[in-house]
Amino acid sequence: MKRPLHAVILGGTSGMGRAVARALAQRGDRIFLLGIDEPELDKSAADLSVRAKSPVGWALCDLLRPETFAPALDAAHAALGGFDTVIVTAALFATQDDLERDRKLAERLLTADFTNTVLFCEEAKERLLTRGGGTLCVFSSVAGERGRKPIGLYGAAKAGLTRYLEALDHRHHGAGLRVVTVKPGFVKTAMTAHLPPPPFAGEADDVATLVVGAIDLGLPVVYAPLAWGPIMTVIRNLPRFVMRRVGF
Repeated sequence: MKRPLHAVILGGTSGMGRAVARALAQRGDRIFLLGIDEPELDKSAADLSVRAKSPVGWALCDLLRPETFAPALDAAHAALGGFDTVIVTAALFATQDDLERDRKLAERLLTADFTNTVLFCEEAKERLLTRGGGTLCVFSSVAGERGRKPIGLYGAAKAGLTRYLEALDHRHHGAGLRVVTVKPGFVKTAMTAHLPPPPFAGEADDVATLVVGAIDLGLPVVYAPLAWGPIMTVIRNLPRFVMRRVGF
């Protein structure tokens, strides 16, 4: 019988993160939540404690405040008696138009989604390697697969994050670190509720099932929904003159 995971989840109170947290809790894994909203953390921890039949703790951790990273991970370590899995679903999102109009918003998104996510992963990586390895599962995006008109800035941050995670896998795989890069396409969550869903739009619970399976198997990359894998293979290979003409 597989030993339950001891998992830390940054962003596990909403959207895909919440769905992943619930999926883990329902099968008996131990969980510790990190996030920025104290009431929501408390409510989510209570819900997960019932599902997991074990206490779920939480600590404040803000992607825009790197000084919170180490204390939050230390709190998770103390509560879980050590952890073997770190899952990062937290991120900022805004439309390209909004980001172009508001440079401060663009700065916040680029900092949170690339620079500070990388810094958080570095903190988590060191702790996992110290115990002999483990799993670092991070949500990037299909937006980082190719430079595209509607998501230029967001996609740039996710492209950088994807390359970092790939390098992390190459560098530390032999030491027991399993890096799982999740590349969601459009998923129906509160973050995307104001946007018209495209074909192949996914549901958070279905994404969670794929992600938990990828964690168990140690898969380096998972597209969610799976249809986005072949779709992005086509997009990556379109000539630049075609990409200039399409709105995708």
